Amino acid sequence: MLWTSLLPRPPWGRPSLKVVVTAGVFVTTLWNLRCFLNPSEVSREVPKHTKPLVVLVWKWPSKQVPNISGDICHELYGIAGCWLTTERRLLGQANVVVFPHARLQPGRDRLPKERPPGQNWVWVSLESPSNTKALAEWNQTFNWVMTYRRDSDIFIPYGKLVPNQSATMNIPTKTNLVSWVISNYRRTQKRAEIYKNLSRYLHVNIYGKANKKPLCKDCLLPTTSKSKFYLAFENSIHQDYITEKLWRNSLMAGTVPVVLGPPRANYEQFIPTDSFIHVDDFGSLAELATFLKTMNSSRYRQFFAWQKKYSVKLYTDWRERICTICTAYPSLPRGRVYPDLASWFNT
Repeated sequence: MLWTSLLPRPPWGRPSLKVVVTAGVFVTTLWNLRCFLNPSEVSREVPKHTKPLVVLVWKWPSKQVPNISGDICHELYGIAGCWLTTERRLLGQANVVVFPHARLQPGRDRLPKERPPGQNWVWVSLESPSNTKALAEWNQTFNWVMTYRRDSDIFIPYGKLVPNQSATMNIPTKTNLVSWVISNYRRTQKRAEIYKNLSRYLHVNIYGKANKKPLCKDCLLPTTSKSKFYLAFENSIHQDYITEKLWRNSLMAGTVPVVLGPPRANYEQFIPTDSFIHVDDFGSLAELATFLKTMNSSRYRQFFAWQKKYSVKLYTDWRERICTICTAYPSLPRGRVYPDLASWFNT
């Protein structure tokens, strides 16, 4: 010990109590003086307290606001140090402010008047450019974008395949050939044109509001699982725009997706090449119909090989999506704004 080495030793080798106390006071004084003169050295020995990241959602993306009290990101998704709030009075304390496009009101007067230094604003949209209007109003406004596109600052897909080594193939019993669930049918959409021409060659079981056969939430998967194939037709065709029509209605249901959307190469960046059929794989819809109708059971089973290694993960809870901002936060660019949001999104 340092303090015992400073003590004068009597002939019998042990310092007196008075001497010990005096030396102790002396050494304590030296330590405190060291801390005063060289605080940086001492601070390295004390762990720094890191404040949680505060994410303010200006208006919740869905009409129903779920419970976001407490440390919800950690409790539900294992993301620590991330606090969500919808309390606008906390604007000055927020590190990030989230603005879902579907909930934005036209006119900048609906946004905060001032932005605290260092605060970043996020524009959020799960809709395609074809269904996203009035983007020009938000030029020079947002620091980051959060969309289904892989080149977004914060990528939020509709779903993904996750490794699952214990998975096995599970093909539900089939009672019909092709099904399609459609709520908003517009004749001008490409999917409507493809369906009309394809239906000349084979029968399609149609469900949903558009055909006055709505399916309850718990009825959807059991219904589509009975079909060998499902028409996973997107309402518009854009890069990376691959929605729940593929992930939930088809792959999770245990049916083979026949996709209409971005090119096959884009789909293959999300799912295995032999897990789906692309409309563009065929020279005509007659060829596609023949391929579906004449497929033998051995070839059909090959489309489910992905199930041996993967499971489908859906993203349906906005809390999970927004919590991912905290995971991405350390690596996101600082001091940047999107000068022309429409130009980026429509590219």
